[in-house]
Amino acid sequence: MSVPVLVLALSAACCLGFGFVLQQDAAQRAPLGDFLRPRLLLDLMKVPEWLAGMGLVVAGMVLGAVALSQGELSLVEPLLATNLLFALALSRHRTRQALGRQGWAGLALLAGGVTAFVVAGRPTGGTALTDPLRHWLIIGGMVGLALLLTGCARRRRLLTWAPMLLAGAAGLLYGVQDALTRVSGQRFEAGGLHEMLTGWQPYAVPALGVTGLLLVQSAFETAPLRMSLPALTAAQPLAGIVCGVGFLGDRLRTDTGALAWEACGLAAIVTGIVLLGLHPAMPRGTLKGAPARSVRLG
Repeated sequence: MSVPVLVLALSAACCLGFGFVLQQDAAQRAPLGDFLRPRLLLDLMKVPEWLAGMGLVVAGMVLGAVALSQGELSLVEPLLATNLLFALALSRHRTRQALGRQGWAGLALLAGGVTAFVVAGRPTGGTALTDPLRHWLIIGGMVGLALLLTGCARRRRLLTWAPMLLAGAAGLLYGVQDALTRVSGQRFEAGGLHEMLTGWQPYAVPALGVTGLLLVQSAFETAPLRMSLPALTAAQPLAGIVCGVGFLGDRLRTDTGALAWEACGLAAIVTGIVLLGLHPAMPRGTLKGAPARSVRLG
């Protein structure tokens, strides 16, 4: 494993984890009438705490993009999933809540799962597949599933699992965004700025980013962080790995033993994420009810 890629990915995870906590703290005070509307982002831009969180998230995305340019998507994505550890660290600092058995178990599962997947799979880069049908099937499947989850959440926005659906949808979009970021970087390396800008991928990256941001902030707005961040953190690496192996040419070991460890590693990552996300130190907030507040931010 490349040390610079490891440092970049963990630095990105740190920025993302801290940024998510600050953003959720601000978003939960936004009017419920802004749910899934661009106006939500305009309102949140008036809140200094949210802007600070957004700055950290942007820094995390930039660091993640640099890591993706130097390492395989199947390697970087599991490392980015550790953002939940940093979110928990900031939340613990605020609440003074001890880790306890649940916290230590979640930490061990997440860290151990990432290690097991990376060591067993030994992700390596390869030649990106040129079959456009395969690209569109995988990307279309991810985006289609994200739209389905968003539609379900929109119809049932006051139920407790609606924020999880929104966060999961955002995670899927962010995973595809990471894949297209890497494709854009490869086009730039191959033919410079002109080659990159003549493809559709650089234009899809910000569109996916803004859409994912709206979904995440709507999830943060309607429920505490513990109900949204685990789904976001779990969906993004899974989507990224599917894209990496599916059409970017990433290669994982496929012998029986390696596949077993890779599956166990992914299962441990998801379980650890859930345990950490539900930890008492994570901001509880309140689940918003039906009456929309009339007080606006700013």
